[in-house]
Amino acid sequence: MSSTPAPGVAGAGEELSTEVVVVRHGETAWNASRIVQGQMDPELNEAGRQQAVVVARRLSREAKPAAVYSSDLKPAAETAEIIARACGVSNGGGESLNQLNERCVSCLNKIAQEHIGERVVVVSHGAAILELCRHTDPPNSFIRRHIPNTSLNVFRVSGVTAQWTLERCGDVSHLKGNGFLEDSFGGDGSSA
Repeated sequence: MSSTPAPGVAGAGEELSTEVVVVRHGETAWNASRIVQGQMDPELNEAGRQQAVVVARRLSREAKPAAVYSSDLKPAAETAEIIARACGVSNGGGESLNQLNERCVSCLNKIAQEHIGERVVVVSHGAAILELCRHTDPPNSFIRRHIPNTSLNVFRVSGVTAQWTLERCGDVSHLKGNGFLEDSFGGDGSSA
């Protein structure tokens, strides 16, 4: 597990930044069957609920987020609720996946500016997270990244320039040793 500087802590000559932790929602039956959900709204399956609890525990042991935001679709909203409860923070409003895709970067820029120097958690969907990765890392935007369910994708947003830096992508270290990586998604760790 890589160590990340505490959000909001700036040394002499350093600028404040916002740490945006984007979590893909827990597994649904459709993910496990590799069916792309689109705007369909399936609930988390039992493995997805357990994944959400595991990622929530991890986040509750790290720097406390100022807020938790999510898409309004069931898998993201349920995952966000579990995370918010474990971290002792409010679960912020959500928006539809279409709205998030249309305004993905501008929406998260707004959140980052509202929370300069803090950490926020955003629970979203694989397609939206891929868009954020493409925005943040354009030279490698042609690479299709694997965004597993409940993976942590950490971005740092400069409070001065609003420049995005991708610090971690697809981190599922919290799922190791729990049987999730071996048993979920048909046993190969990939999903739709």
